[in-house]
This record gives sequence, structure tokens and C-alpha cells, in this order.
Amino acid sequence: MHPAPSVIVFTVLSGLGFGFLAFLGAGVLAPVGVDAFLVFAVAYGFAVVGLVASTFHLGNPQRAWRAFTQWRTSWLSREGWASVATLLVMAPVALMAIFGAPPAAVPGLVGAVLALLTVFCTSMIYAQLKTVPRWNHWMTPALFMAFALTGGAMLAGQARLAVVLCLILALLMIANFAQGDGRFAARGSTMETATGLGRIGKVRLFEPPHTGTNYLMREMIHQVGRKHAQKLRVIAVLFAAVLPALVLLALPTGLPATVLAVALHLPGAFAARWLFFAEAEHVVGLYYGAR
Repeated sequence: MHPAPSVIVFTVLSGLGFGFLAFLGAGVLAPVGVDAFLVFAVAYGFAVVGLVASTFHLGNPQRAWRAFTQWRTSWLSREGWASVATLLVMAPVALMAIFGAPPAAVPGLVGAVLALLTVFCTSMIYAQLKTVPRWNHWMTPALFMAFALTGGAMLAGQARLAVVLCLILALLMIANFAQGDGRFAARGSTMETATGLGRIGKVRLFEPPHTGTNYLMREMIHQVGRKHAQKLRVIAVLFAAVLPALVLLALPTGLPATVLAVALHLPGAFAARWLFFAEAEHVVGLYYGAR
């Protein structure tokens, strides 16, 4: 799949923002006054910037509101509703913390659940696609949730929990890389099954179906070199999980450790998400001999 920058920014930053909001809603971190303003500003900033970035991949961004009408069948629509609900529910929680009122436990917990539900809905946009075998697996939502919780724990200053989540994230990433490579072949899709001509023998591409590129070729077909992918996999695991965990173990809990851990985590998250799209093979590529 084509790794569009807007979608990569959307999934990474919104996941981090909603992961942080989940910890704030659960009361794991309870800032007050100016500290609360700054903390919630960071959480809302990541979430909103991520959501806004997603609109840049739309052909007609001004029609984005129409996505909200398809909540019965579309995970994208459900994600939209869940994200808006999260931001609205967490708003009074943030205001009460800023003005020093007693913590709003029930709205906070509801907001935390909605924040995690938003991340889950985002993951299901991709995990539901049977036409992309690498995504169509339980590891896709597991990875999205792991990234959100790991980044959220770092921002919430939960060093020990973040280290454990970093370990889980690293193991999930390695397992997904290893198993994901074989999912397309395991699904059994070939040029013979794609064209329906397998009953008469081996099928090969005689000539390209088009003289130029089209939408399917631009969006659904992307090939990345194996050596390049392997290097990015190492970078993703090291920066997203291993190095932040070492920082949190080596430095005392505090703002410097949090900032450094998140600063290391983000490049790894971006590398992992770029690979998530770049390595995904859509079955439509079989028609073009791209496999």
C-alpha cells in the first residue's frame, strides 16, 4: 500500500494523544491548575493534530463530515464518533482539573474507555480488510493499542509500566514482522485465483493492462526493498521500544526522562507505521503482476 504521510501522521499522533487521554481519564496522573492545562493541552494537541492530518488524504476534505453518517457499517465512521465523544467527555474533566475542582471520576473513566475505543476503531479500519492479508489479523489492533498505551504511559510519567509496555510492544512488533511476511502466501491468493483462469493452467502477465498508472496502482501497490525494510524494522523496534525503556530505567522519573523517552519513541513509531503501509500487499496487485 502507498504509505501516505498524512495517514502515517494521523495514526501515530492520534494514537499517542488518545493513549495519553486514557491515562488522564483513568486518574493515573492527576495534575491541577497550570500543570493540568499544559498536560491536557499536550494530550489534546496530539489527538487533534492527528485527526486533522487524516483529512489531507481525502479527495474532498470538505466532505469529511459525511463519514459520520456511515457508523452502522464503517469503522472509519465509528472512529469519528468515538474520537469526538472522547474529546467532548474529557473536556469537563480537563476544566475541573485546571480550576482545581475535585476529580470527576466517572466522566474520566468514561473518557478513558472512549479513548481506547477510538484507537481500536482506527485499527479496525485496516484489520477488517481481507484484501490485505498482512493487516487482516488480530495483531493489527493489538499493535495499535500497544503503541497508544506505551506512548500514553510515557507521557503520564508511569516509568515502570511504560518499560513493561515497551517490552510487550517490542515482542508484538517482532512477531508481526515475522508472521506478516507469510500471510499473503498463506491466504492462497495467486494470479490464477485473481483472474479465475487457474483451471486452464499457469497464468502470466502478457503486457500491462494500462499504458500509464491509475488510482489502484498509485494507492494499492507499493514495493519496498527487502534490505531497506529490514533496516527500518530494526530502527522501529530500537527507537519505539528498546531505547525508551533503557532511558526510563537509567534516568530518575521526571520530565527529562519523559521527554527523552517520547522523543526516541516517536521516530520508531513513525518508522513502524511507514512499514505498516509500505509492506502491506493488496490482492489487486496480482492483476498487475506486482507480487
